[in-house]
Amino acid sequence: MDKDIQQVTSLIGDPVRASILWALTDGRAYTATELSVTINTSPQNMSMHLSKLIKGELLTVESQGRYKYYRIAKPEVAHALEAIACLVPEDKHKKKTIQPEEKAIRYCRSCYGHLAGKVGVLVNEALLAQKIIQPVDNLYAVTKKGEAFFADLKIDIALLQKQRRIFAKPCLDWSERKHHLAGSLGTALLNSMLELDYFRRSKNSRTILVTGKGQTQLFQKLKISV
Repeated sequence: MDKDIQQVTSLIGDPVRASILWALTDGRAYTATELSVTINTSPQNMSMHLSKLIKGELLTVESQGRYKYYRIAKPEVAHALEAIACLVPEDKHKKKTIQPEEKAIRYCRSCYGHLAGKVGVLVNEALLAQKIIQPVDNLYAVTKKGEAFFADLKIDIALLQKQRRIFAKPCLDWSERKHHLAGSLGTALLNSMLELDYFRRSKNSRTILVTGKGQTQLFQKLKISV
């Protein structure tokens, strides 16, 4: 086990590979060229690092025509990265100068398919306060009131609960140091709100934009102002 852990940490610990994995935690797939531009490294260097991450089973690759798309292999990889980010001392977060792009990511972003950042935490807290979800043994359960709430968003709770992945759980947010909603329910909630145009994705970024419609609906449904 010690050697296995060393192999994984050595893969994640390299600055370029850490940047690749961090870029992919938005849940989308990218080509090597797109990642090279995002990480600001050469295509040759990118190819070498992607090969190591695939061999270590942290990434998967899928061919579409003449293009290859890379994505995180499983949710646990993204959760591990978020957990590592939470280990950064809070004082360092406060002392550093936060750039505009990072401010946007801290405010509202995707975390491997679910909503994170300040807005994600506010949504989670509102769901708990209004008893739409409730904590049960370190996980979340949906209440009767919650069933109606999610049905209104066209989310099939029964179908989600049949999936093999965790249904709903708290995930410690690295920038807010509070919990947001993770699991298949968290993913379904973000997807629904994207389809309803409450949120919009940013190109080549994890940042999620809140629309005017989203501001109105989040206040009406959850009594939160964003």
